[in-house]
Amino acid sequence: MNQSKLFCTLGMLLYSISLSAVASGYVSYDQPKIAITNVNIIDGTGSKIKEAQTVVIEAGKIKTIMASASTTIAEDVTIIDGKGKTLIPGLIMMHEHMFYPTGNAHYTEMLHSFPKLYLAGGATTVRTAGTTSPYGDLNVRDAINSGDTIGPAMDVTAPYLNGPGLPILKLKALRDAENAKAMIDYWVSEGVTSYKAYINIRTKELETVIEQAHLRDHKVTAHLCSITYREAAEMGIDNLEHGFFAATDFVKDKQKDMCPEGAHQSLVDLDIDSPEVNDLIAYLVEKKVAITSTLTIYETFTKGRPQAYPLALEALIPQVKEQYQNRWLTISQQEDATWPVVFNKMMQLEKKFVAAGGLLMAGTDPTGYGGVVAGFSNQRMIELLYEAGFSVEEVIKIATLNAANYLNKQQTIGSVEVGKNADLVLINGDLSVDISRIQDMPVVFKNGIGYDTKKIVADNKAIVGLH
Repeated sequence: MNQSKLFCTLGMLLYSISLSAVASGYVSYDQPKIAITNVNIIDGTGSKIKEAQTVVIEAGKIKTIMASASTTIAEDVTIIDGKGKTLIPGLIMMHEHMFYPTGNAHYTEMLHSFPKLYLAGGATTVRTAGTTSPYGDLNVRDAINSGDTIGPAMDVTAPYLNGPGLPILKLKALRDAENAKAMIDYWVSEGVTSYKAYINIRTKELETVIEQAHLRDHKVTAHLCSITYREAAEMGIDNLEHGFFAATDFVKDKQKDMCPEGAHQSLVDLDIDSPEVNDLIAYLVEKKVAITSTLTIYETFTKGRPQAYPLALEALIPQVKEQYQNRWLTISQQEDATWPVVFNKMMQLEKKFVAAGGLLMAGTDPTGYGGVVAGFSNQRMIELLYEAGFSVEEVIKIATLNAANYLNKQQTIGSVEVGKNADLVLINGDLSVDISRIQDMPVVFKNGIGYDTKKIVADNKAIVGLH
């Protein structure tokens, strides 16, 4: 073996050893048989909370769930006392990224910190709804799957599928429909599993993306503007991002394939009980278009909303922390009162969508000017859905089983049920009494391995924005 190959081989070996050491350093439970006793369960199906239950984990799966009073634990089982705690399924977050805004319309990859922080925040599965570093996302996914590092299971999207006109240097502008097909062909060969259309995509390009994805049994989501929700639903799109914040259906003078300037004002003026709103919701439900709620990102633009959690701010490097706080302060002092109006209406529209039979999922979208930080914002999203008027059982279903159904993985993840993967989150306190307890999850189980979330958070202080 020549010297360069030797150095390469040694380097890869050391890298693998280092990653494996990092992964094992965060494990608090890896015994073959574990019982969580006397715990209250919100199982993700929408059913009422079940009190004083025992959940037995064996070989990475949920083996039994029984009332603690009638359960006998074998001597070879490690016991975790769940009294006073709540157990929920691992969160399945559907609008996530492995990058973070670092200023001047630039997004920096957080391939080291974000996978760990997502897991520490309770997410055992995520979809990267858009990427600026597809090879980075794919390699992180593979490293997690092989056990070389820790993080959630990842459904990786192709690079953004966008038309021309957006001044973000890392995003490609599609030339035409044929170019869209070529992108799909290439990224399928590289191993992506879903696709995201973006703000300025045009009709023929989106039609091609949907057609090509569906030929491969893959799904397409979109953050739209140039195309309305109704038009996308007519084309057969699977999912729409950002609740109804991105809908341009209500702009009176909207031109085909053009992103209108009056989109925000149309939402300010919108009567959410109008026939046109009810008709759109009914049509989306009829066409089985799922909606992803991302209240976390829109909260950052809304005057009167709180800053990010203190622990989230501690995770940021000083420069991006200062950038975020300065912008948040500016928003808190501005006279424009339209965002609170829109934020409240969009919450109500998500409720209407679910009441009409629509499939609502949850995501966080760590973009904008900052403040939406992987993991911490998973938890904030739970709080915001509850604030929107969903019951705690409904909230957990939105953030778990609904997404599992969309991903066609409901047989293995998404709820606390016998036979499913032991993807579980143990929460200190009664979540049905105090939704803010979601912020205190000492252990997150993925495939039956329990990770110490406090260790993960402590090791990722002051690095978001760098790596």
